[in-house]
Amino acid sequence: MFARTVLALRNDVCVFDHVTIRASDRSASERFYETVLAALDIEQTHSGEHFAEWDDFSLAAADEESPVTRRLHVGFAAPSREHVDEFWRTGTAAGYRSDGEPGPRPQYSDDYYGAFLLDPDGNSIEAVHHGSLRNGGNVDHLWIRVTDVEAATQFYETVGPAAGFRVGSELADRTNFACISGSFSVVAGAEPSENVHLAFASADDETVDRFHRAATAAGYRDNGAPGERAGYHEGYYAAFVLDPDGNNVEVVNHNR
Repeated sequence: MFARTVLALRNDVCVFDHVTIRASDRSASERFYETVLAALDIEQTHSGEHFAEWDDFSLAAADEESPVTRRLHVGFAAPSREHVDEFWRTGTAAGYRSDGEPGPRPQYSDDYYGAFLLDPDGNSIEAVHHGSLRNGGNVDHLWIRVTDVEAATQFYETVGPAAGFRVGSELADRTNFACISGSFSVVAGAEPSENVHLAFASADDETVDRFHRAATAAGYRDNGAPGERAGYHEGYYAAFVLDPDGNNVEVVNHNR
């Protein structure tokens, strides 16, 4: 826990229900995220035996079945540019590695302002402020490095109608997917992101079923048939498939 064709967006769905990463040292990674996310006024919502959570972002210990997440980029929404500055100052003062000082990044948009740190497993973590930040969640965007952009794009186009997102833009080395709020990109990389768990929200169980049918009918790998996962909570209805790089992609209806 955790293009060429323009697809219609469903108004009842945002991109991310949750994003989960696995850490080689759960305690060390939890300290990192507690430290830097507090600077963005993002409060921890759970810390227990199995995972730590900040609303739509969660962290769990790696194990043999679920190895360490590596080479992922996560952008967190910052309320202001001053929060971006404080995120970077707080992180570097605590001894964490900089991956890019605070400042404008006009290559992304005219008002884009970000700063970057590396978490203990080397994932790139960003605080970002811009004019079209995601509403209703902490994770503004993800960059997932992939071995084959075309193959990854085809996978996410296949599941996009059920998962509630569409292709936003395409370049030779990346495809961006957008929804009502938030985005993620698949980006060419010599070494792909590993062991990412990305879950999308659904408004009904049938959409979860449709997501799983579409993916498996297209030949993608099943990682959990549609059904209730009462171990998470009563009514948690979800299905799981693997993208071409083995990342775990979920659609979930919480039935709440």
